[in-house]
Amino acid sequence: MSIKISSQFDAGAIEIVNATSANAIDLNIRKDSHADIIQWFYFRLQGAEGQACTMRLLNAGQAAYPAGWEDYQAMASYDRINWFRVPTTFDGQVMTIEHTPGMDSVYYAYFEPYSFERHLELLDRAQMSENVRMLDLGSTVDGRDLNMLVIGEPAEGKKKVWVIARQHPGETMAEWFVEGMLDALLDPAHPFARQLLNEAVFYVVPNMNPDGSVRGNLRTNAAGANLNREWLNPTMERSPEVFLVRQKMHETGVDLCLDVHGDEGLPYVFVAGSESLPTFTPEQDAAQKRFIADFKIASPDFQDVHGYGESPYTDETLTMGSPHITHAFGCLSLTLELPFKDNANDPDPQVGWDGARSARLGAAVLQPVLQSIRTRRDALN
Repeated sequence: MSIKISSQFDAGAIEIVNATSANAIDLNIRKDSHADIIQWFYFRLQGAEGQACTMRLLNAGQAAYPAGWEDYQAMASYDRINWFRVPTTFDGQVMTIEHTPGMDSVYYAYFEPYSFERHLELLDRAQMSENVRMLDLGSTVDGRDLNMLVIGEPAEGKKKVWVIARQHPGETMAEWFVEGMLDALLDPAHPFARQLLNEAVFYVVPNMNPDGSVRGNLRTNAAGANLNREWLNPTMERSPEVFLVRQKMHETGVDLCLDVHGDEGLPYVFVAGSESLPTFTPEQDAAQKRFIADFKIASPDFQDVHGYGESPYTDETLTMGSPHITHAFGCLSLTLELPFKDNANDPDPQVGWDGARSARLGAAVLQPVLQSIRTRRDALN
């Protein structure tokens, strides 16, 4: 069987330069479909079982985040269910993956993918709960459904908790996080979930960017828009995903929002807050610090030593989801970042940071969310 590289499947993305022999496979990382963003890759290799393969990604140095390749190990899978890390090096220009496949078909990806079929299955499974209603907010640029889950019964006095994920579609760990959070929240025996559903309603958009996800984009939608720079003036033509979600937020109100992302460079779990806003109050600062402290207790995978640090307020600030939501609703709104690499706090040489660990973090977030809404309730009483 001859060597074959392919990527014509959900989220697949690669360009073939040369693939005539296993020890000299040359590839390019494909740009986002409508933007000059290079980072996400996902491809299938066939016909190389037992052969020492050398796969060179020639344009890795031109990636949007070349620092993301430092100490990075690519992910591989034979069944697209069980993923593991494979030896990967970066010389500043070319990234090289070296692996001897144990089977004739093997997949390689930037991070463990989260397929659109799994996304639909997540929505369908959730709606089977008596506590869940699935809403169609509208359609994306490509005409895909933009769905939201409403969890809990809206009532006077209940807090409104919003969780959105995958504004940047290649940050698949964000939807793995949401899956773990939903499984915990819909577990009738989970004590934090039971308390939360008594006191709050969750509005969850597991995938803000279905088009980019299916197209194999890292950062943009089908119109080339970076959704996390569209919040000030979204339009139905360029960024319907943000337009529709923001519209629904103004209908429901927001008391707490988590915008879940992945960070290419930092091998840590951390949050970015809204402290650069001129309107940021001491009360909001205290709420942010309390959430961080509670999350550290709930999950040792979360930390607050490493992160983005202080950033000044600029004209771009209010175009981003979390600070825009804090500004618009006066609530606690945080960008939660999960790593593409490993978690340096507690490394796992075999799989690094992966979907399962993201999901466990999602389950753990229920504790700080409950503490946060109770603190806000008590402060208002």
